[in-house]
Amino acid sequence: MKERLLDITTVADRLGTSVRHVRRLVFERRIPHIKCGGLVRFDPAAVDDWLDKMRRDPEPRPRRTATRRPK
Repeated sequence: MKERLLDITTVADRLGTSVRHVRRLVFERRIPHIKCGGLVRFDPAAVDDWLDKMRRDPEPRPRRTATRRPK
């Protein structure tokens, strides 16, 4: 059975952001969504895939070398 589509409030809760932020992501077409009439819905699998693509692994910081000041 296919999962039910998510509404904007559920996606905001899932992302830990405000509904307004999710609406902006939709407006900028930065998050996968489905428009049906005036409703905006989200496929849970597409949102999970989008989150995986947005994930950034931390990069190691370059080691600082000690520099001496001239006397």
